[in-house]
Amino acid sequence: MSYLIVAKNDIKLFITRAMVAVGTNASHADILADVLIAGDYRGHFSHGLNRLDLYLEDIKGKSCKADGQPIILNESAATAWVDGNNLLGPVVGKFCMELAIKKAKEAGIGWVVAKGSNHFGIAGYYSLLAMNENMIGMAFTNASPLVATTRGKEPFFGTNPLTVAAPANNGDSFVLDMATSVVALGKVELADRKDESIPDNWAIDKNGQQITDPKNLNALLPLGGPEKSSGYKGYGLAMMVELFTAILSGSAVAPNVRKWSDNHTTANLGQCFVAINPEMFAPGFTDRMSNLIDHCRNQEPVDGQPNVLVAGDPERENMRKCDEQGGIAYHINQITFANGIASQLNIEPPKVHSD
Repeated sequence: MSYLIVAKNDIKLFITRAMVAVGTNASHADILADVLIAGDYRGHFSHGLNRLDLYLEDIKGKSCKADGQPIILNESAATAWVDGNNLLGPVVGKFCMELAIKKAKEAGIGWVVAKGSNHFGIAGYYSLLAMNENMIGMAFTNASPLVATTRGKEPFFGTNPLTVAAPANNGDSFVLDMATSVVALGKVELADRKDESIPDNWAIDKNGQQITDPKNLNALLPLGGPEKSSGYKGYGLAMMVELFTAILSGSAVAPNVRKWSDNHTTANLGQCFVAINPEMFAPGFTDRMSNLIDHCRNQEPVDGQPNVLVAGDPERENMRKCDEQGGIAYHINQITFANGIASQLNIEPPKVHSD
């Protein structure tokens, strides 16, 4: 029995209990739980339950505030500059995207940047907030230095994810959610937790050599991998994200963001949230979006390959599977990890049943 199933609500309650147990405002804990569950439900296990200890340590170490509200420092009809007040990243992110949506409904676009934020979980959570209001949603964040440049040996940029979500007809959609590194750090962490190897184009050791043992990780590679396979494009995208987040907001800029493990230090991440109202542009946006999506999916695949997908399809399939099996399937080592947290905090562990 290598996987155990936990109902979405049960894992949410567990995450909320854990965060409240270390002093987090209950409503903030609830927002964080929503974001982490969204990660696991959509199949991005690197950014769900796997990340809980990061947030717990930030609160326990007082490098992140357990209560308070983000502050609007400056705004116009379509823009805002926000101080996240060093709160949990999901609390800052939800505040900012809801503000961007409000502005987009009134002005056609909302562009909100925040300083003083923290790790905000799965980026797609925020673009989906806008998409669910029939908007195009985008979100960007900088992060702890984990990714080498194409010719460097040491971490310089964060994984610097970006997301774009757009509605189509009949509940269909395009939902891009990606790191600007080959993979997110959490995928390497999960491989380590499961005692698995990693592909040799994911990461490098201290000598700049590509590795397969996650324990030898020194830095991730930018999207594309080494320079010879166009890793400079991922390098460029990471720098673009830095521009929209840290440079625009006045937050910490790569490589001066705190290290991943420095829970005693304030992160001061920069983030950017955009909502665009397609009704302000050419009529028929969702029709054209659906046509594009259908054309992509209807391409004839190469022999032996599965059907062509569009961004968001793997997540939809994972959500369907979760719904059918009555919850999220977690590797047994992840449940052991959760049970360890429950024991440390003297709270009830998540309820599980076998796959």
